[in-house]
Amino acid sequence: MLLYAFWVIRFRWLTMRYVEAQKPCLLEIRLPKEITKSPAAMEIFFSYLRQSGAGNYGEAFIDGETRPWFSCELVSSGGEVRFYIWCSNAKKYKNILETQLYAQYPNIEIYEVDDYTSTIDFDMEKYNLSGVQYKLIQPDPLPIKTYMDYGLDSTENLKEEYKIDPITSVIEFLGSLKTGENVWIQILIQKHEKEGFFHGKLNEGKDLKAEIKKEIEKIKEKSISKKSEDKSPNLSRGDLDVISAIERSATKTPFDCMIRSIYIAEKTVFNTANIGGMIGGLRQYSSNNLNGFAPKFSTAISDNRKDITRVLPFLKKFNQKKLTGYKKDIFYAYKLRSFFQWPYKNYGKCKPFILTTEELATIFHFPSGMVSQTPTLQRVGSKKSEAPSNLPI
Repeated sequence: MLLYAFWVIRFRWLTMRYVEAQKPCLLEIRLPKEITKSPAAMEIFFSYLRQSGAGNYGEAFIDGETRPWFSCELVSSGGEVRFYIWCSNAKKYKNILETQLYAQYPNIEIYEVDDYTSTIDFDMEKYNLSGVQYKLIQPDPLPIKTYMDYGLDSTENLKEEYKIDPITSVIEFLGSLKTGENVWIQILIQKHEKEGFFHGKLNEGKDLKAEIKKEIEKIKEKSISKKSEDKSPNLSRGDLDVISAIERSATKTPFDCMIRSIYIAEKTVFNTANIGGMIGGLRQYSSNNLNGFAPKFSTAISDNRKDITRVLPFLKKFNQKKLTGYKKDIFYAYKLRSFFQWPYKNYGKCKPFILTTEELATIFHFPSGMVSQTPTLQRVGSKKSEAPSNLPI
């Protein structure tokens, strides 16, 4: 037992040392006034973020090398909406991010910027904060409602008045915030692997292919009538649609993910209604027969604890101290982009869930300028074009 404990602690120390030695970078993406490409372009970009970690025992157990992770962030500061992408190792992956983004969106502008979270300190005397981490409602193999379900897989033949892009409602909400209010939305991703000894685990992790097969078999078993002698599946149209969605999702590249969001504002302008708006931004991707998002961990005190406090008022100070601890932890976990590795690994008793490139491109992509008219969305000031070929030299 002592040897096992030593091995676990040493492995954790090695990975923390490796992570600390990396130099991350934060890229801000400024959009042109019009983007005509569908979210499929962002799906191609996400496929390039499937980067591996340690390749041999030396890299894993001496260097502590881990899989790189990335963070796609949608941020509003006083109503100014910005897109960011963060990577854990600038030296290795900054060039990949820039080249692949420019390949799909030639007219955007990319700038390496200082971390916007550094402009706000954890000061509960000045600010109030509410943070949420999300989970999937159904098992991982069931996909959420994606851009293909909204008919955005091809925008060329779709008239502007018929385009429905779910991310525009999120941007509109972010653009409605007042001065002193901030909403940070963070989508952490890393390559999905069947974890084992290389990842510091003696037991094998989840096998996505086996889970997909199990979920399809479960749907087929439910369709078999217990009263009938015929034991062959009698699938309804809804069952066939679900199986088709699962099989389509199975062909896409999977990622381990965690989504967290924070609403932090000065106490004088803090509006609790914006907490519901922040959470509601992810509910539009839910489907009754497929999957969706729901809060898994939040900085709020549970209703049961509130009821107990009414009976035992002396617990109020204890609850307040615990609540402040929750807020501080999720604030610094966000700043460090920490969830897959220590110090905030699986924070809030949350586990990574799996999203494919299609699902990621749905919840994080650059909206068309013809669809999203939010005035506070930061865009490129002027259109770029090549110089005329007949200029005198």
